[in-house]
Amino acid sequence: MLNKLLNQSGKWLEGEGPYGDIVISSRIRIARNLKSHLFCHRAAITELDDIRKKIFLAASNNEYLKNSLLIEVDNLDQIDRRLLVERHLISCEHAEAKKAGLVLDPKEMISIMVNEEDHLRFQVLESGLKLMDAWRIAEQIESKLDTELGFAFSTDFGYITSCPTNVGTGLRASALVHLPALMMSNQITSVLKAVSQIHLAVRGFYGEGTHAIGNFYQVSNQVTLGHPEEEIINNIEMVTKQIIEHEKKARELLLETDRAMLEDNIYRSLGILSNARIISSKEVMNLLSPLRLGVDLDIIKDVSRKTLNQILIRTQPAHLRKYAGKELVAREADIKRAETVREIMNL
Repeated sequence: MLNKLLNQSGKWLEGEGPYGDIVISSRIRIARNLKSHLFCHRAAITELDDIRKKIFLAASNNEYLKNSLLIEVDNLDQIDRRLLVERHLISCEHAEAKKAGLVLDPKEMISIMVNEEDHLRFQVLESGLKLMDAWRIAEQIESKLDTELGFAFSTDFGYITSCPTNVGTGLRASALVHLPALMMSNQITSVLKAVSQIHLAVRGFYGEGTHAIGNFYQVSNQVTLGHPEEEIINNIEMVTKQIIEHEKKARELLLETDRAMLEDNIYRSLGILSNARIISSKEVMNLLSPLRLGVDLDIIKDVSRKTLNQILIRTQPAHLRKYAGKELVAREADIKRAETVREIMNL
């Protein structure tokens, strides 16, 4: 069922959209629960199965989701579950959840995690900074599913969720940004500290509980209660644009003050990625960062952001094992990863 994902890139990986040189993707995630059922952590297996069936049926009747894959995640093998995590379609927790399900549209733009922490976790991913566009799509899907399924709602607190931090709107809006120049110029700590002081969260490439790698950061809201959705989204967009300006100024400063060092870093990264025979996942992530910067600054002209995004995803461990069709020990994976990078670079 998941083999078709291997040879395609999700719409959010196209490398386009507003501020696409710095913002990799925009994500809207909405948490909802069915008012007629216990929360996932209290529900019995039979009830979780019933919840999944109800949501799958409702999704198949939704105009945005009618052509989607309906995947019983708990029936997938470990490689396929990890592959979905690597593509940002499910969380690590969802990969191990009981009676977990996934509603996934063919372009990987819209997905719904079923029976994760909450009964439903809607997700809409867009390329570039397009949070409001993603929200409008998510809102329409949520509204029609609410009519059919009935979501738990309190007139005092808003939408009721398993975790109190999601009560209210149940909304998490986030932008995945690439900030290499701020790191190179030793400004990243002060910028991220300023962001955290205005009650926004900064996380790593795979979201909550992960560390930044390859100079990728997710900026998202922490508060979901007491503020309307549009206000939360506008605030994230405003702060993200401020971060973008800091990154752009840092890039300009590097070009003006030490272009030779910058270009050397970029071309060394290109050389290693193009020629390495053994390479780790962490090294790929760290080398892609200066190379992406080189593409964005038009120093590297024959490599596209989409190509770099393909490398980013297809060199992750589960993807490598899926392509190889077998288990890979560490050294075999590093060899296969280097081979994959060279193949993609030559496309």
